[in-house]
Amino acid sequence: MLLKRSRSWLPQLRWKYWLKPWQQVDWLLFCLPISLTIFGGIMIRSTELNQGLTDWWWHWLIGGIGCLIALILARIRYENMLQWHWITYTLVNISLIAVMLIGHSAKGAQRWIGVFGFNVQPSEFAKIGIIITLAALLHKRTASSLDSVFRALAITAVPWGLVFLQPDLATSLVFGAIVLGMLYWANANPGWLILMISPIVAAILFSISWPFAIAFSKDLTFGFLGLVWSIAMGIVGWRTLPWRRFGLGTIGAWGLNMLGGELGLFAWKYLLKDYQKDRLTSFINPNADPLGSAYHQIQSRIAIGAGEWWGWGLFKGPMTQLNFVPEQHTDFIFSAIGEEFGFIGCLLVLLVFCLLCLRLLHVAQTAKDNFGSLLAIGVLSMIVFQMIVNIGMNVGLAPVAGIPLPWMSYGRSAMLTNFIALGVVESVANFRPRQKYWS
Repeated sequence: MLLKRSRSWLPQLRWKYWLKPWQQVDWLLFCLPISLTIFGGIMIRSTELNQGLTDWWWHWLIGGIGCLIALILARIRYENMLQWHWITYTLVNISLIAVMLIGHSAKGAQRWIGVFGFNVQPSEFAKIGIIITLAALLHKRTASSLDSVFRALAITAVPWGLVFLQPDLATSLVFGAIVLGMLYWANANPGWLILMISPIVAAILFSISWPFAIAFSKDLTFGFLGLVWSIAMGIVGWRTLPWRRFGLGTIGAWGLNMLGGELGLFAWKYLLKDYQKDRLTSFINPNADPLGSAYHQIQSRIAIGAGEWWGWGLFKGPMTQLNFVPEQHTDFIFSAIGEEFGFIGCLLVLLVFCLLCLRLLHVAQTAKDNFGSLLAIGVLSMIVFQMIVNIGMNVGLAPVAGIPLPWMSYGRSAMLTNFIALGVVESVANFRPRQKYWS
């Protein structure tokens, strides 16, 4: 009887032995992206069904490779990246410089390098490099002082500038979201973060003439809202910046926004091309150019609206199957979900993303040190920003920025980047202070 009982426990103990290295891995966090990847492959197949394309299976293949990489990274101690963060940072910048020298051009941008017959986009992997570098810097010195904040911004400025020059505005915006999220988690004053993004807001408000425009000269005019915003930022500078003597903080914040607004007006008039202006403004008034710059968003909104509550069914959406939505397998994959699975399908996808983000936040809160916590927050910032912007441009609430939907849009480099990021966070989860599950 005793022998029989011991034999019955043998397979279970062997199973536990192989699983032990991953016993603290957050399996819910791991399974949610896998479910998004599987569903994303199905939707990509739907968008390509009547186009004669058969590369949808690459989405699953790269996803499978990414899963293996994530499992391997989850087994490696994330603390090892601390001593390699400057090497990681150097490799990121070298790869971005290489793109400018020997990269391939497509659609007006030079972003890809050929590696063994495949096009690799280094700017995608640069996101992970920035997260690791900033986490290492802010782990040593928190962002509670302006010196630490300026240091983090200076380190980020080099790869950000190289990405911006490709030009890749979408990825440079993701860099900004990562930096803001990690600085906030590293105890930066929220007022400083507001001041960091305030010149961009000023540039937008200065170009709005409502309710009236203020003109100092023929070349120096700006909207009243821009002036009000600049004054408000001056007050924020006075309350949060340490240079209160002689009102330097107030004057500096006010002047920064006035300068940002005027530079924005200058760029709008003399630097941006017409198609770039149309892309930035088409979502506000899509009917102004329905067959041009606003065509993508109009067709996307029609497809999502046609899905109503439950959708037309898989492979049955007329807008999707008749290829009315351009680039639907990449930037506009969410419109296919809306048409074929309706409002309920979109809601379920959003629910999965919300659960994913909550698990990332949980890992950040339970990490054993600041470095691990910052790594998780950097990945969370990257995923949240990309999700909000992509879905926003699909429903007409954001300009078309070329940002993919994580784990769902077709894109090999983006898929690998997301799974590498997942593996890094799983390593943080795996090496937390653990409970004893078996003896």
